[in-house]
Amino acid sequence: MSFKGTNIFSQIVSHIDKSSFSSSVRKYNGERHAKGFTCWEELVSMLFCHLGKAQTLREICGGLATCMGKLSHLGLRESPKRSTLSYANKHRPYQIFEETFYRTLAHAQSNIKGKRTFRFKNKLFSMDATVIDLCLSLFDWAKFRSTKGAVKLHLLLDHDGYLPTFAHITDGKTHEATVAREIIANKFRFPAHSIIVFDRGYTDYEQFSSWCEQYIYFVTRMKSNATYDIVSINRIPKNSNILKDEIIQFNGTVTSEKCDYDLRRIELWDEENQQVIVLLTNHLTFGTTIALIYKERWQIEIFFKTIKQNLKIKTFVGTSANALKIQIWTALLVILILKILKAQSSFSWSISNLVAMLRFNLFTYRDLVQWLNDPYQSPPFVPDDQLSMFDIGQHTGAYSALTLKTCPI
Repeated sequence: MSFKGTNIFSQIVSHIDKSSFSSSVRKYNGERHAKGFTCWEELVSMLFCHLGKAQTLREICGGLATCMGKLSHLGLRESPKRSTLSYANKHRPYQIFEETFYRTLAHAQSNIKGKRTFRFKNKLFSMDATVIDLCLSLFDWAKFRSTKGAVKLHLLLDHDGYLPTFAHITDGKTHEATVAREIIANKFRFPAHSIIVFDRGYTDYEQFSSWCEQYIYFVTRMKSNATYDIVSINRIPKNSNILKDEIIQFNGTVTSEKCDYDLRRIELWDEENQQVIVLLTNHLTFGTTIALIYKERWQIEIFFKTIKQNLKIKTFVGTSANALKIQIWTALLVILILKILKAQSSFSWSISNLVAMLRFNLFTYRDLVQWLNDPYQSPPFVPDDQLSMFDIGQHTGAYSALTLKTCPI
């Protein structure tokens, strides 16, 4: 990515491989009924929805329309019409944007080297889901309860860089354990000896057994009604918050058949919440690290909070299932790019502050890398006699090249 006189928004979009995006469009025949409005233009419009905090289709189209003359670097010939963008979001396959997310994820993983919290070399993943509430009268296909609509965003978070490494969208009624067993297990391959941390909603004894067979470790909270036999008792480290450390086997009629492996039950005291927490894991050697791993699960809650507060993922510009999925996938795509920008910057950005500052500067002509490192520095001074008509438009951002060429000064 280089400056070359383009605006900040254009430099942000350049993190998406346009040729790979075009291959996805061809794969899913995304422009079969297109009449001048391409899938790339739709993608840029939805990125502007998130980064520009546009609340409606009208604001997306109007916001882009006010920047005419600055859209050519983005691959837009003109701002879209509201009805055109609405139709595209409703009918074009959301899989195009899903595939673009995963391709950009590979780019993010190669650019972000996360600081490891733990000393062990195992890959660490958090698995959880968040409910996105919907108005049932508008989203009648997303019935959750009698008077409430909702969808669920199921997510795997890689703790190396805290990147969303797998996502899946379902209706609000789909249980988390069902997605873990039928979707995540079939579509995502956990590296051997990796560690997955999750809450009790994902308890599935057959899945536990499958992970044991694949040498994949898990850490979760144990259900209070589980029955078991104690195989052995481990020594408790001194000056730790561990109360009990036991090797167990389930003895229930059903649970013992589904999972007959030795597991580890750890009771520990949670000083912050003044309660006893009971953890279950198939990792038989880690000591106090198990408690720290479970505490690290909070990072996925922080991730959900971040995308809901900073990107447009709680309210939607379209009411169809396809439009909703496009908006969620483009939000996840934006968070990847934001994390790349944050990792490349020497300035101490928070995601919320970065989103806010980008929103104010999307169409300014600045070198993005320099701006990220020193956002409050004034733009470099360029003498008037060194500015061509086009340069004036680029540095001031006030006029397009076309306007300057046709209007006398």
